[in-house]
Amino acid sequence: MSPLRRSARFWSGAVTAALALTLAGTGQASAADVNNARNAGFESGLGNWTCSAGSGTTVASPVHSGTAALKATPAGQDNARCAQTVAVKPNSTYTLSAWVQGGYTYLGATGTGTTDVSTWTPDSAAWKQLSTTFSTGASTTSVTVYLHGWYGQAAYLADDVSVYGPDGGGGTDPAPTVPSAPAGLTVSGTTSSSVSLAWNAVSGATGYSVYRDGTKVTAVTGTSATVTGLAAATSYSFQVTAANGAGESVRSTAVTGRTAATGGGGGGSLPKHAVTGYWQNFNNGATVQRISDVPAQYDIIAVAFADATTTPGAVGFTLDSAGLNGYTVDQFKADIKAKQTAGKKVIISVGGERGTVTVNDATSAANFANSLHTLMQTYGFDGVDIDLENGLNATYMTQALRSLSAKAGPSLILTMAPQTIDMQSTSNSYFQTALNVKDILTVVNMQYYNSGSMLGCDGKVYSQGTVDFLTALACIQLEGGLAPSQVGLGLPASTRGAGSGYVSPTIVNNALDCLTRGTNCGSFKPSKTYPDLRGAMTWSTNWDATAGNAWSNAVGPHVHGLP
Repeated sequence: MSPLRRSARFWSGAVTAALALTLAGTGQASAADVNNARNAGFESGLGNWTCSAGSGTTVASPVHSGTAALKATPAGQDNARCAQTVAVKPNSTYTLSAWVQGGYTYLGATGTGTTDVSTWTPDSAAWKQLSTTFSTGASTTSVTVYLHGWYGQAAYLADDVSVYGPDGGGGTDPAPTVPSAPAGLTVSGTTSSSVSLAWNAVSGATGYSVYRDGTKVTAVTGTSATVTGLAAATSYSFQVTAANGAGESVRSTAVTGRTAATGGGGGGSLPKHAVTGYWQNFNNGATVQRISDVPAQYDIIAVAFADATTTPGAVGFTLDSAGLNGYTVDQFKADIKAKQTAGKKVIISVGGERGTVTVNDATSAANFANSLHTLMQTYGFDGVDIDLENGLNATYMTQALRSLSAKAGPSLILTMAPQTIDMQSTSNSYFQTALNVKDILTVVNMQYYNSGSMLGCDGKVYSQGTVDFLTALACIQLEGGLAPSQVGLGLPASTRGAGSGYVSPTIVNNALDCLTRGTNCGSFKPSKTYPDLRGAMTWSTNWDATAGNAWSNAVGPHVHGLP
């Protein structure tokens, strides 16, 4: 969140090809199947691999297993493509997988003789497995498998590539052995109808199975899963196994997860439909405001921003009195209290475009929660907004937010402002975190700007700046597990509020009507209406004021008049 936030460099054609892919599950292999990839773990350097423009090298750390991994760095118009030709059998099915980390990473196969395949993941702070399957044609004896990054993005790491299936006769790395049982199984979140689990990766595993009370309920390729369809206020026992072509491990140590007693949604005494606005604790050319200057149309005022301190995970906040024309801390606190007396909520937003807060272990999670609770007590904030645009660890952020909730109590306001790419799939860390804390979550105000084209819930790609872009992307969250009351539309208040994606208040209102009433839709029309949709958000109240409060004067009454 910023006046000119960074814009992800997506080309709509590439987005269509990459985002519309379905991650295929790992099937049970036959006894004769092998890994047909050579030097699959890069233990022999780049042997058997060719990387474009000298983009690839091997590193000793971090690795997924063994002593080496591939590191490839996109530069200019080169996407750091590293490829290998693999011998295969005709008319056969293969599972292609690789463990990846770092920047945007794509994995695929060409020359299959049937349908070439690929899959991808956005940047990942931890090792993550990509997997897909392909079939060979009647005369296909070799395919090219490849990894590549994305233009202008960070380097990616890859390890333990596998082309698993019938022996193509080109030689193979050692056959896999049955993996060990997963360790570190924990309950990372609960709602009234679901339990989210996370566990440590197992070397050599191509997939994992989750058991509830002794019965297998789901299979995944990553190291987390959410078990849904559970009864409220009920305890369940969970175990996980790891598997590959050699078989399935023994089950992990069991953990108990208990569902919440009621449905999700924090938020205290907020109105059914609410408007959120970010208030700038800095002067960047927009109208300088005091909290008292924020119009009454705003129900939630998010103070931007708290940022990292020298203590891992902890955040701090300092009022920019000099930049705000001498606004004092005492006046700031008094204005917050006055807004609260008027029925408004004032929260502290963490991060922003340049925010560097990292919560990646139990210690930093505790520091995060403790420091935020201190800020709430110091300034009188009603809660917190999570606006971390540079990576988020779902497991430990969930821990931190639950700890904060326990300290602050049921009146805590908890909002999030992910970028569009963060909410494209429930497997993304931001989306996982939102679902993990659904029972205490107030609203997710996704930023529908500075993103370029994105995938809607109907599998089509939509350009930002349209009613369809807003409704089809909101649909992903509405169908992905968030309650309608936890979904809001985040837009810039003016053309100066963001680098791209500004739409007129009329477009915002039409999208709200489409989602809540089924009227004023574009070409995309949701399968049903969501009259409990929470509302809308804008960056920022300051840019809104600069434009004569045109955004809040138009969108505010419309939100408050929704069914």
